[in-house]
Amino acid sequence: MNDKTILAIDNGTQSVRAILFDLQGNIVAKSQVHFESYFSEYPGWAEHDPEDYWQSLCRACNQLWEQPGADKALVQGVAVTTQRGTVINVGQDGKALRPAITWLDQRRTDLAPRVGMWWNAAFRLARVKGTIDYFRGEAEVNWIKAHQPDIWDRTHKVLLLSGYLNYRLCGRYVDSTGSQVAYLPFDYKRQRWAGPRDWKWQALAITPQMLPELVAPGTVIGLIDDAVAAVTGIPAGTPLLAAAADKACEVIGAGCQAPHIGCLSYGTTATINTTSRRYVEVTPFIPPYPAAIPDTYSTEVQIFRGYWMVNWFKEQFGHHERARALEEDVAPEQLFDELVNAVPAGAMGLMLQPYWSPGIRVPGPEAKGAIIGFGDVHTRAHVYRAILEGLAYALREGKERTEKRSGVPITELRVSGGGSQSDAAMQLTADIFGLPTARPHVYETSGLGAAIAAAVGLGLYPDFAAAIAGMTRIGRVFEPIAANRVMYDRLYKQVYRKMYARLQPMYAQIAEITGYPEKP
Repeated sequence: MNDKTILAIDNGTQSVRAILFDLQGNIVAKSQVHFESYFSEYPGWAEHDPEDYWQSLCRACNQLWEQPGADKALVQGVAVTTQRGTVINVGQDGKALRPAITWLDQRRTDLAPRVGMWWNAAFRLARVKGTIDYFRGEAEVNWIKAHQPDIWDRTHKVLLLSGYLNYRLCGRYVDSTGSQVAYLPFDYKRQRWAGPRDWKWQALAITPQMLPELVAPGTVIGLIDDAVAAVTGIPAGTPLLAAAADKACEVIGAGCQAPHIGCLSYGTTATINTTSRRYVEVTPFIPPYPAAIPDTYSTEVQIFRGYWMVNWFKEQFGHHERARALEEDVAPEQLFDELVNAVPAGAMGLMLQPYWSPGIRVPGPEAKGAIIGFGDVHTRAHVYRAILEGLAYALREGKERTEKRSGVPITELRVSGGGSQSDAAMQLTADIFGLPTARPHVYETSGLGAAIAAAVGLGLYPDFAAAIAGMTRIGRVFEPIAANRVMYDRLYKQVYRKMYARLQPMYAQIAEITGYPEKP
C-alpha cells in the first residue's frame, strides 16, 4: 500500500499539472504545462480552445512519466480537478463546437429567457429580482443561444471543463456534483440538477438532455481505454474517478473538513471557505457551493480578482525584482517578500479596497477598487503591502459574515494557493485575522484534494475523514504578532469596514460619467 500512487490532473487558469501522490499525501512526481489563460476577440471576452486544454493535459501526463519515481505500474486511479465555470459546447460527435467561454469572460446578454409572472412576483417580494436578472444575463448558455443560434442548434451537450476532460478520458458524459459552479440549472441544496418546476429552467436556454450525468465525488466514472492510454501514457484500464472543482479540492487538500477551520485560497480568485453539513447562505440567496466531500457544502466568500492583483503589480511595477531573480537565480517571490518586509505593518496608512471587479450582491455591481491614505513617504513597496493587506481585510470581512450566518466561530486558518508561498503574506494574514495561520504540507492542495477523492472511491481509505487525516497535515504555523494585531484590528474596524459604504455612491457616479464599465 505504501507504494501505491494516484494521478491527479489539475487544470487551472494558466496551466495544467499532472501530479502523482502516494497514500500519505506526498508528491511522488509532478509535471506542469503552461498555456495562455485566454484569448479575446472582443473587449471583455475570455475564450480558450478546448483542444488546447486536452493537448496540454496529454503533454503534462507524458512529461510526468519521464520524471524520477513516476512508475505507471503503481498508479491505482486518476481524478480530474479544474477551474470553475468554464463552459464548452460539444456536438453529437463529442467535438467542441466553439471556443470554451472561461470563467474570466465578462460578456452578458439582455436577450435571455424570461421567468414566469409568479416567479417574478416572488423575486420582487424577496428583493432579489436584480440578482436573478444578473444570473440570466451572465449565463453563457443564454448568450450562445441569443447570439450564435446555429451553434446552439447543433449543441448536443453543455459541459464544464471538468466534464469535458472526463469525457475525453473515458468517453462518458459524466461530471462530479462537486464541480457544478456555473450558471446552470443546478440545485445547490440537493446537489443535483434542478427539479422540473425550478425557475432556473425558465431563466436558462437549456434542456435536461443537454446536461451530463452527475455523480458524487469519489465515484468511478469509467476506465482509461487504449486510445487515451496511447496519447497520455496513463495505463489502459486505470479507473477514472470523480473529484470536484479546484477550490473545493483545495479545501480538503488543506485538511479543512470542519466548519471551525477557515480555508483561505490566495489564488487568481481569493476566497475563504468552510466545510459544513448544513446548507448556509453566507450572502442571502447566494447558495453555498458543493464541497468535495459528498453531501456537504462549501461556504464561500470570494474576492474575484484576488491574487490577480498581486500578479498585476509584479508585471507593472516589479521589473527590478524579476530581473534580479534571473540574475541571482532565486525565486521572484523571495525578493517580493523583501519588498513587503521593508514596509511596516499598516503600510504607513495606505489602505486598499480590493474590489477591482464588481460583485453581485456584496459588493454590488457598481463596486470598484480604491487606495486611500497616500503621502509623500509612500513607495511602490507600500502599495504592494497595501494590496496584500487589503485582500486579508476583505477575507476577514468574509470570515465574519460566515460566522454570523453559520453560528460557528472560525478558530483556525489554513492558506493555500500561490500566495501561501509568501512568508510575508502568511504573517500579515495571521496578524490581520488574529489567528494562528497554517500552511499545508504541500503547495498542490487542489491536486491533493482530487487524489483524496480518488483514494476513497478506490477503497484505499474507508471514508473521506480517514483519507483527509491520512493524506494531509499542516506545515509551518504563523502566530499573530501582538502589536501588529492591535493596529490591524483598529485599521480594519475604524477604516476598512467604512470604506465601501462611503465610496459606493461615488463608484456609481464614476460609471455614469465615464461609461466604464458599460451598463448591462
